[in-house]
Amino acid sequence: MHPVTPRSFGRIPSATGGIARLALAQLRKLGKDPRPVMSGAGLTVQEADDPGTRLEVRTEIKVLEIAARELQDEFFGFHLAHDFDLRELGLVYYVMASSADLADALRNCERYSKINNEGVRLRFSLGRTATIGLDYISVDRSSDRHHFEFWLVTLVRICRQMTDNTLTPHKLRVRHFRDEPPVEFKIFFGADVEFGADADEITFPLSAASLPIVGRDNYLNKLLRRYADEALASRPKERASIRSNVERIIVQLLPHGRANASEVARQLGMSSRTLSRKLRDEDVTYADMLEKLRAALAKRYLSDHELPVSEIAWLLGYRETSSLTNAFRRWTGTTPRQFRSSECRRRKANRPPARFKKDGRQGTEW
Repeated sequence: MHPVTPRSFGRIPSATGGIARLALAQLRKLGKDPRPVMSGAGLTVQEADDPGTRLEVRTEIKVLEIAARELQDEFFGFHLAHDFDLRELGLVYYVMASSADLADALRNCERYSKINNEGVRLRFSLGRTATIGLDYISVDRSSDRHHFEFWLVTLVRICRQMTDNTLTPHKLRVRHFRDEPPVEFKIFFGADVEFGADADEITFPLSAASLPIVGRDNYLNKLLRRYADEALASRPKERASIRSNVERIIVQLLPHGRANASEVARQLGMSSRTLSRKLRDEDVTYADMLEKLRAALAKRYLSDHELPVSEIAWLLGYRETSSLTNAFRRWTGTTPRQFRSSECRRRKANRPPARFKKDGRQGTEW
């Protein structure tokens, strides 16, 4: 658990860079030259070779996306997360692995996850289920597939290893979209992944939260949490993501036809010029955000077969259904109705057979 020397990023979210270095190591293992990938992501050899240097989160995302193209592996992040030693996650992993039960471990992860990654924040909640959520802070979520899928696999692996239990999520929801749900995902997770959702979440049965951690050690946990608190205190103060606030307001304004930059800026208490500058600092424009958010929401709404297309058009701020159809064709190359029909066929084809308990009643297991 060597210390990590922060680079001077100002307020740009950084990470330990371990995922990017795993990706580069995999390229070398498969006989590929990692230098083109490093160059494409703006990563120097010195940064790549020094495990004590933090990397920008967006650089790490780019490394995985470019490496996936180089290897022609559509599910590179998913594959990359399968075999690495979880102890490489460092202090945060050891805090979790010495916790009392799974709920305690995930609460510790929620508190300390930004030590490893300032741009992807874990949240944990208990209600009818035990839910792990992932939120992006000042990082463009729409550009990320492989980096996120790496974390999806890693979190499930951690929960299974710490409890020595083959936990199966009740539900997995991710914001990014894939045309065809991979069979490998269903085999590994034991559950379907809902792509194009409005949140990034892993949901376990509530009873999973009380599962004891196999390596629990109260004394060690207190000691490690003290180290982790010191590490947190040494991190630079962060700012709230303008992007996330803008997205929240856009969703509220779209049905009323008022999702323009000036109205969003007014609700945030700033001028349109200031809003443009702050979004530019996060490498995005308002017009691009609005377009991508509408496209993601359209796919999400179309997955609900009870919502008429005309109502979806209204929810997205279009006065005419034809306007939605033209926009959706531009985003996906197909119409909303064609997309909905293909989704329906896909779900029927991938619907798992009913499982039955010994007494003949239908049931599920985790």
